[in-house]
Amino acid sequence: MSSRADASPHVPATSALPTVPPPPRWAVWAAHTVPLLVLPSGLWRVALVTGLPIGYADHLPAGGPHIGPGEIAYILSLSLISELAAFMTLGLVRPWGEVAPRWIPFIGGRRVRPAAAVTAACVGAALIAMICAWALRGDTTISTVLSSTGVAVLIACYAPLLGWSPLLLAVTFSYWRRHRRATLDTPAATGSASRSAAGGPAAPAATRAGSGR
Repeated sequence: MSSRADASPHVPATSALPTVPPPPRWAVWAAHTVPLLVLPSGLWRVALVTGLPIGYADHLPAGGPHIGPGEIAYILSLSLISELAAFMTLGLVRPWGEVAPRWIPFIGGRRVRPAAAVTAACVGAALIAMICAWALRGDTTISTVLSSTGVAVLIACYAPLLGWSPLLLAVTFSYWRRHRRATLDTPAATGSASRSAAGGPAAPAATRAGSGR
């Protein structure tokens, strides 16, 4: 009984987990670029609510029109949420995107499901693309609030957002391809390890050695 049990040791469950290859350099650079693309528009909104001169029209005071507390909270929250969403792109190339940090409630320390990460990233990229397409329609009221210089500053701060969706999709594709490759390689590696543990490849040689004696 003991010899039979020793011949078939239990293979740890961790050996079945796929080993994901590291992200390519271009994907790392793209992921780190996304938060930088979102930052200028966030800073513009901060300047808007703090009364900094951003090129208002001549009929308006230098600090711009009055903005109520509710609007200030909304604008600042929008800037913060946008930057946090852009920062999440780094999870597609960093270890904390593979295993959730322990300080996150409910999912801390658990392995991130690649399908969930890919789905969330694709939905986010689609929403960002739709928002950018809507913004490209233009707004006729901007010219009544901002001067030509102010409009130019606005465009310079918001134009980088056009690169957010394409870069997010590119990094997501890299993430999906790495995990798919690891998943395809895992069955072969697991099967080879199981046969080795069971004495599969070495069994014929051991049998021949025994028959020779």
